[in-house]
Amino acid sequence: MMNIRVGTKNDLPAILGLIQELADYEKASEEVQNSVEQMEIDGFGAAPIFKFFVAENENRIVGTAIFYNRYSTWKGRCLYLEDLVVSESERGQGTGKLLFDAIVKEAKTTDCKVLTWQVLDWNEPAIRFYKRLNADLDEEWINCKLTDEQIQNY
Repeated sequence: MMNIRVGTKNDLPAILGLIQELADYEKASEEVQNSVEQMEIDGFGAAPIFKFFVAENENRIVGTAIFYNRYSTWKGRCLYLEDLVVSESERGQGTGKLLFDAIVKEAKTTDCKVLTWQVLDWNEPAIRFYKRLNADLDEEWINCKLTDEQIQNY
């Protein structure tokens, strides 16, 4: 039976495994630089910056939803869904919907005015999933970033 719960420090090795699985799916395996140790600091240290839910099936973690708060000057408190990952073997069984429901509940409970996330333009299964949830897929905004190397050389 599928169980959705708040993630703990002990879950981090499995979560990093799911993150690597997502990177493999996105053909970006070499991009993952995070570690369990860094996630412990960032999620459970003195100033935690992210939280997560896990989907557990028969005591095995098969999915996660990693999120954090952000602030909109126009709307106020917002929730950002960094990653929603379900193991390939578990996809299509409602696990992603259960995790997304937990994220929406978190947004409601914490009085967030907006819930945002990103999806790659080629990830048709995810796009269909989010459209079924009546999400707005905004094609107007362009994502921008500086990499670690760019930040260091700035």
